[in-house]
Amino acid sequence: MSGDSVTLNCSSVSNPPAEINWFKGETSVGSGRIFSISKISSDDSGEYKCRAKNEHGVKYSDPVTLDVQYPPRNVSVSIHGSAVIMAGDSVTLNCISDSNPPAEISWFKGETSVGSGRIFNTSTISSDDSGEYKCRARNKHGEEYSLPVTLDVQYPPRNVSMSISGSAVIMSGDSVTLNCSSDSNPPAEISWFKEETSVGSGRIFNISKISSDDSGEYKCRARNEHGEEYSDPVTLDVQYPHRNVSVSVSGSAVIKEGDSVTLSCNSDLNPPAEINWFKGEIFVGTGRNFNISNISSGDSGEYKCRVRNEHGEKFSDPVTLDVQYPPRNVSVSVTDSGQLWFDSVSLMCISDANPPALNFSWFKENQSSAVGSGQSFSAVQSGRFYCEAHNPHGAQRSDAVTVTVHQGAGRNITVIIVTSAGLIIIIILFAMLCKWKSRRSALKESAINKKRLQ
Repeated sequence: MSGDSVTLNCSSVSNPPAEINWFKGETSVGSGRIFSISKISSDDSGEYKCRAKNEHGVKYSDPVTLDVQYPPRNVSVSIHGSAVIMAGDSVTLNCISDSNPPAEISWFKGETSVGSGRIFNTSTISSDDSGEYKCRARNKHGEEYSLPVTLDVQYPPRNVSMSISGSAVIMSGDSVTLNCSSDSNPPAEISWFKEETSVGSGRIFNISKISSDDSGEYKCRARNEHGEEYSDPVTLDVQYPHRNVSVSVSGSAVIKEGDSVTLSCNSDLNPPAEINWFKGEIFVGTGRNFNISNISSGDSGEYKCRVRNEHGEKFSDPVTLDVQYPPRNVSVSVTDSGQLWFDSVSLMCISDANPPALNFSWFKENQSSAVGSGQSFSAVQSGRFYCEAHNPHGAQRSDAVTVTVHQGAGRNITVIIVTSAGLIIIIILFAMLCKWKSRRSALKESAINKKRLQ
């Protein structure tokens, strides 16, 4: 054993006595019948022989082998391959040790035994193979471990994903935090994207007081020197109550009877709303669009829509549908028909129109040209007259009315007759009034006398 003390003794028979010399291999190492090695070491291992020499000759002894044994020492691990180990590479570990007898070699990852033999090979290495490796050399005299070596298996980003912290329902004004996780070696640089636009970096992306403008698809990208990978996108659906509710009207600026009109309810809210329509306070329909085909004057009025979702409801400002139409129901009214005798008759043209009729024409039957204009007309001749009412959408004529006009000298005689007849009527009425008063006074006096008798 290494450290022992060993003595070699050379014996020979010669006359005269021989001179003794010692050799290790072919190298002279000493002289004298005795050759002593104190604290022998592995370096002293080898074949030893002695030589006896006198004047008559020389003779060597048979060699003797000194096999100096010792426990393992100088145990170390060497790695064969690239300095940067990539996933998929083949890696060979070699255990180097000095021992006698030769050592049995075992391999460990951490404290777990993973193989034996002087060489440990990992073909198609993976990230799971990363870690500290060491070998142990053992013989019957002892054991020794190598210092550990680290296999750092590098690979591009993988398993990139993102998560959202906070409520499942994101309301406008909330604070939302997005977290990107990835598996890579070396660690990845993280970038954030909304759709295709870069919006930030770092493993955590925070949005304080989120708004509807922040709604959309978000994803993170993990990148290192070996590659990059994106997470699946996550949609931020920012919900909020009703706002900006309004009604728009499609079609011509001027709505005429018979047109088709569509009212659209425009609103900004999330989630989408239930939409109801009202004319005044009366419910008339549902849906984002409210259509009125073949519109009539009866459809005129104020319309509004109401939007409602789980966060509240709101009405739009009302819009007025003013349905216009040409004149209708045109008629002539005699304004001074209470006179018994006249030399002209005042006529009025009445119509229903939107916008109101402002142009009027007067005609006498069987005459092609107009005899007057304006809403009022004074007829100075007897006959049948009618009017026409006009607005921007059309015209309509009235039925004809018969007008009788008394005029000329006969009128003066008539007036006199009417005056005499009127005087006779007044005298008769005065006589009747006097008689009625007299009778009433008599009845009153009779009633007073009767009361006195009682």
